[in-house]
Amino acid sequence: MDIAGGRRSLWWLLGTWGLTRLVLLLFVFKVFVFPGPDVTSDVSVIYQGWFEVLRTGTFPLDDVTWQYPPAAALAILSPALLFFLDYANAFFVLAFLADLAVLALLLHAGLRPGRSLRGAWMWVAGVPLLGPTVYARYDVMVTAVAVAALLAGARRPRLMGALVGLGAMVKVWPVLLLVGALKRRAWAAAGVTALALAALFAAVMPGAFAFLTFQRDRGTEIESLGALVFHVARHFGWSGEVLLNYGSVEFLGPYVSLVSTAALALTGLAFGWLLLWRLMAGRFVTHTLADAAFVAVLMFTTTSRVISPQYMVWLVGLAAVCLCYRAGPMRLPAGLVLAASFVTVLEFPVYFAHVVAGDTLGVTLLFVRNGLLVIATVVAARALWRSTVSAAAALPLPTQVARSKEASLPS
Repeated sequence: MDIAGGRRSLWWLLGTWGLTRLVLLLFVFKVFVFPGPDVTSDVSVIYQGWFEVLRTGTFPLDDVTWQYPPAAALAILSPALLFFLDYANAFFVLAFLADLAVLALLLHAGLRPGRSLRGAWMWVAGVPLLGPTVYARYDVMVTAVAVAALLAGARRPRLMGALVGLGAMVKVWPVLLLVGALKRRAWAAAGVTALALAALFAAVMPGAFAFLTFQRDRGTEIESLGALVFHVARHFGWSGEVLLNYGSVEFLGPYVSLVSTAALALTGLAFGWLLLWRLMAGRFVTHTLADAAFVAVLMFTTTSRVISPQYMVWLVGLAAVCLCYRAGPMRLPAGLVLAASFVTVLEFPVYFAHVVAGDTLGVTLLFVRNGLLVIATVVAARALWRSTVSAAAALPLPTQVARSKEASLPS
C-alpha cells in the first residue's frame, strides 16, 4: 500500500511538473500572451545584444546594464549550443532543461531513505507561481548549480565548493551557500574555482570586472523594501521620479542615496548576524547546511537595493532543498516564500504598470510581497538559531537517546 501510494504521488508530481512547464513554454514561445509587459524582451533584446558582443571576445564595456561576474558570459553564450534554433528560443529551451535538472536533483534527494518529496513539490509549485519570467532570465540556470552544490553538501565537500565557486562567478549570491559549510575543503575548492575562472576571463576577455562599477552606482529599484519609503512619499509631495536606470526601474531624486545607504547598512547587519550565528552555533546536523544557505540568501535578498522577480527563483530552489529533509525546520518560511512568489507574479508583470505608477493596488502588492519576505526572513532566522544555538539544540537527538538506552541494556 505504501509503495503503491508513493508511486501514485510520484506520478502526480511528474504530471503536475509536465503540465505547468508546458504552460510556461507556451507563454514564452508566445502561443499564449501573459498579462502585463512582455517578459521575454530581456532575452531577445538585452541578452542577445550581449551575446553579439561576447562572441567577439570582449565584455559589454559600454553597457551599464551588464552587472554580472565574468562567468555569466557562459549563460549568455549557452544558446549557441542549440545552433538550429534562434537565440531566444534556444535560451527558453535551456532554461526549461535547467528547471528539469533541478527537479531531477530534488527527486534523487527526496527518494532517499529518511528524506521527503516535499522539496520536489516546492519546486514544482513555486516555479509556475512566478510565471514565464523564470524561463526568460538565466537565474534558473544559476539556481540549478546552487541546488546541486547544496545537495552535494557534507558528503562531497570539494564538489560542493567547486559548484559554489562556479555559481558565484556567474551571479555572486551562491557564495552564501558556504555560510553553513564546516569542512575547509568546501571553502578551498570554492576559492580555487572562483580564482581560476576570474584569472581565465581576465586573461582572455577585456572588461571582465567592469560590472563592479556598474553595481556600485545602482540606486533603489522600485520593487525593493527601501522603495516603499518613496512609494508612500510620492503621495505626500516627494519631488523625485521613476526612471529606467542601470537596467531596472528605479527611484531617482532627493533622499534616494540615503535609503540606498540604509539598505546597504541592513545588509551589513545581516552579515553580522550570520557571523554571530556561525560563532555561536554548536549543533550541525544534515539539514543545517541547507537551512543556513536559505536564511543567508533570504536576508540578502530582502535587504537588497534591488528585488527583481527572478530573485524569487533562488529562494524557491533553496527552500526546496530544505524541505527534502524531514526533520528540517523551514516549512513555514518555505510556505511564506510560496505566497510571496504568487504576489510577485501579480506585481510583475501582471500589474507592473500600477507598481510604476505607485497607486493603491501597486503599493499594496509591494507591501504584501515584501512583508511576506521580511516575515519569512525573521521566522527562518529564528528557526535556524533555535535548532543550532539555543539551549534546546544542545539536547541529544531522539535517535541518540535511543542508542544510548540500547547500549545500556544487558546483552
